[in-house]
Amino acid sequence: MDFDIADAKLAELGRQRIAWADTTMGVLASIRERFSKEKPLQGISVAACLHVTTETANLLRTLKAGGADVYACASNPLSTQDDVAASLVEHEGIPTFAIKGESAEVYYSHIDAVLDKFPKMTMDDGCDLVSRLHSERPDQVSQVLAGTEETTTGVIRLKAMEAERALKFPIVAVNDADTKHMFDNRYGTGQSTLDGVIRATNVLLAGKVLVVAGYGYCGKGVASRARGMGAQVVVTEIDPLRALEAVMDGFRVEPMEIAAAEGDIFITVTGNRDVLRGEFFRLMKDGAILANSGHFDIEIDITTLSEMAEGRQREVRPFVQEYVVNGKRIMVIAEGRLVNLAAAEGHPAAVMDMSFANQALAAEWVAKNAGSLEPKVYNVPKEIDSEIARLKLETMNVDIDRLTPAQEEYLSSWTVGT
Repeated sequence: MDFDIADAKLAELGRQRIAWADTTMGVLASIRERFSKEKPLQGISVAACLHVTTETANLLRTLKAGGADVYACASNPLSTQDDVAASLVEHEGIPTFAIKGESAEVYYSHIDAVLDKFPKMTMDDGCDLVSRLHSERPDQVSQVLAGTEETTTGVIRLKAMEAERALKFPIVAVNDADTKHMFDNRYGTGQSTLDGVIRATNVLLAGKVLVVAGYGYCGKGVASRARGMGAQVVVTEIDPLRALEAVMDGFRVEPMEIAAAEGDIFITVTGNRDVLRGEFFRLMKDGAILANSGHFDIEIDITTLSEMAEGRQREVRPFVQEYVVNGKRIMVIAEGRLVNLAAAEGHPAAVMDMSFANQALAAEWVAKNAGSLEPKVYNVPKEIDSEIARLKLETMNVDIDRLTPAQEEYLSSWTVGT
């Protein structure tokens, strides 16, 4: 089998950790059980460019149970869990191309490796796979039935492609499902981002001024969890509605030019570039800690920070680089890459259960409907979203009310007034 992993000897550890994650991924487990019987993905080859983690492994197992030929590569050079990659190869028979800390050159060679399998379906986290396919392999695009996209940044890129009529096959925006962005982005990112910061630095959040750049669902989660741990949270935003929401949620909202001088810890979650840049580095306190939880490593302008630094940067702890600017130390975690996956383990499995249930069911949906879909970005069908929420409540032993016949009639009628 063709693959590229760090160390096959880690496979048994990976299998144990994948099994541990599976114990809190009940929705995906129920889908996998059905898939193993019905084989809705039979004969379909899937190229999955995702974070190679324990949770992702359980998604890939589900796709394979559904009959798919699955090929996996990493969607970020620092997010791979090497033991998981080894177990996928050794125990699941899934060709995997992922090594934690791989260079940019190796990263793209791994994407090319899964594309060399001529997939009929893509499963992306950040749009690098789809972008590579469209820009470098245009003759291969016509062989792809459809794809799915996991994250906000990827959906933004895909919608830009659609607007320019550059997108050549349909994509389902899994990220935009309510059971994904409302839970994964808020509860998952909120917890795992702070987990990454704390693991990397051992910093005490209580009493610190923590600046959250961006108040989307990810920013909401980070801000909420940081406040819960005693931090004084400042939010920066460009969107007036989101800024207003942050104010009404009780957070101080300031432009970055003010927050830069006040913050002890900075976390970017915007999906944009140069959110922390030269003009702000000059204002920061000695010992300021910088982390990014947006998908790409361009939210913190590391190139400019390196140019501004006095002397060479040094590693002061694993995954923590120190830069000195105007005699003040600035600490950057994980080279500005996804802090929750580079310095920790990513989202809790119980949250990824819903996200990856969406991926599995979206894959089944596009397999059934690809022939009638146009080359554009689609939302996850509402019935899939609702079913995942229902199944998740069931795994949590939570029951809810149901409408009475009279209530159903009232809600569907316009004749009954006050």
